[in-house]
Amino acid sequence: MAPAAESVHTRAAARAGRAAAPTAAARAALRRARAWSARNPLAADGGIAIGLWLLTALPLLDHGAGAREWLFAFALPAALPWRRRAPVPVFAAVALLAFVQWAAGGDLLLADGAVLIALYTVVAHGSPPWAPPAAFAVGELGALLAALTYTERQAGYAFLSLSALVVAATALGVWARVRRERIAELEERAAQLERERDQQGRLAAAAERARIARELHDVVAHSLTVMVALADGARLTAPSDPAQADVAMRELSATGREALGEMRRLLGVLREEPAGGAQPGAAAASAAGAPARGAAPARGAAPALGVAGPSDGPDSPPLQPQPGIAQLDALLEQVRRTGLDATLTRTGEPVALSPGAELTVYRVVQEALTNTLKHASQATGAAVRLDYAPDGLALEVTDDGGTAAPAPPDGDGRGLAGMRERLAAFGAAVEAGPLPGGGWRVRTRLPLDGASPARGGSPAGGSAAGSAAAAGAEARAR
Repeated sequence: MAPAAESVHTRAAARAGRAAAPTAAARAALRRARAWSARNPLAADGGIAIGLWLLTALPLLDHGAGAREWLFAFALPAALPWRRRAPVPVFAAVALLAFVQWAAGGDLLLADGAVLIALYTVVAHGSPPWAPPAAFAVGELGALLAALTYTERQAGYAFLSLSALVVAATALGVWARVRRERIAELEERAAQLERERDQQGRLAAAAERARIARELHDVVAHSLTVMVALADGARLTAPSDPAQADVAMRELSATGREALGEMRRLLGVLREEPAGGAQPGAAAASAAGAPARGAAPARGAAPALGVAGPSDGPDSPPLQPQPGIAQLDALLEQVRRTGLDATLTRTGEPVALSPGAELTVYRVVQEALTNTLKHASQATGAAVRLDYAPDGLALEVTDDGGTAAPAPPDGDGRGLAGMRERLAAFGAAVEAGPLPGGGWRVRTRLPLDGASPARGGSPAGGSAAGSAAAAGAEARAR
């Protein structure tokens, strides 16, 4: 029984498929016809006029109609080819010819259907607003006059029949107009959504490129600062220890190549759209800092501060994740190799922060220590303190750089501005300034709910501290 039932279902499905095939083909043909008609309105409407002429001419040939009937048979549909270009003038011309036909006592012809076609066109276009109701009233008036003139008895029945044709033409016009407006609305909505999608993509790309620009400072500027320190160290040690100066110069060359590679990669991402569907900041997502170099004896012969990131050469190091609090020990070890005694102290119960918050802490410490190396020539030690509390993480970086005059400005304060921008995204502010007994301090407090960046930038309460920091710390005065 099962095979028989399966065979019956198979045959039924086959019959249903064969029945649906002509329907699908008819729909496809109708779509093609509509598309052709929209592209060639004059030819399509000319075909309608010719068809109406032929339908009118055949009965006239059988009945031996006179010249007047032939004149109106050809004159009434003559304006239909231009009905889409000028709906109201065409309807006015056809309605006027029909009125002349009625006034002249002419017979009712199939060509009078041109009035209904013109009425449909006016209602379907719907402009100007007064045109559809006016055309409908003219059509109803024509139906009344025709019913009273061309029927001797049952004029009311004839009027209802002709009026039904007028109503049908009007209803078809309303349906066509609503359908066209609905399609136009859907197309506009789709276009708007596409524009919004493209705009969101551009905004996301711009935001990512801005983030990469901040990373560019953190990754490259530190390496360039170290290059200057290496050059100074090599110059100072060359007279007394040429071998050690040679080591410093080798480190200078290697750091410069690495910084150049990082700069090319990051600027390439900022300059060009990503290919192959990559995210705009994908290349820089793992770039956290310049790679550490070998030790050098002089204070200036310092390695680049940061975790090694990817480069573009065939011998590039493996990709590494964004640095965080766990990498602070390695960062301070690099600082200690320069001769600066750097310590890290943790108090309180550590809590898990988001990768973005940990990266912000790392960058603040990195920037503060780089400023110490860059400007505090008399500093002998630096201290980093992380204080975990139930409501936030307090970060403080201090050094004992004394009260030496500020170094000549060699930048635009982008480092401190980058600190403020990063911390503002998490609802925090940075305070930077000299200590009463000498030295420098950078301090901030990151809320623990800042594990997810706050929308809308920094809070109002942090603006004063940020402004105070901007006033005194841009030049790193001591």
